[in-house]
Amino acid sequence: MKFQELFAYQKSISLSMHIFEVSKKFPKEETYSLTDQIRRSSRSVSAAIAEAYRKRAYPRHFTSKLTDGDAENSETQVWLEYAFRCKYLLEEDYKKLQVESEEVGKLINYMILNPGKFGVKTEE
Repeated sequence: MKFQELFAYQKSISLSMHIFEVSKKFPKEETYSLTDQIRRSSRSVSAAIAEAYRKRAYPRHFTSKLTDGDAENSETQVWLEYAFRCKYLLEEDYKKLQVESEEVGKLINYMILNPGKFGVKTEE
């Protein structure tokens, strides 16, 4: 299996692309702050999932990379809230993106709790 086939990876890519699209409408003065931050953190989630999958021969590294991805996902939620409170996002878009982010978090958590299902050698 390739990391691109992981459901968590696919959902995180989808979320980051949705964020990319909505962030195109953020004000120009946010280009090097909120826009950059939210894009970077959302993209880091899928990168961390890919790295974790490649590190699956090392259980602690697998978990560590996934927890990094979960942290980046939480950071993304913070930036989404700022974007909403600054009125750069409609409430409907904000809620949809938050739900997507929560789904990604649940999928990452599933991977952390079930490493054996992803090829990680666990002690028996």
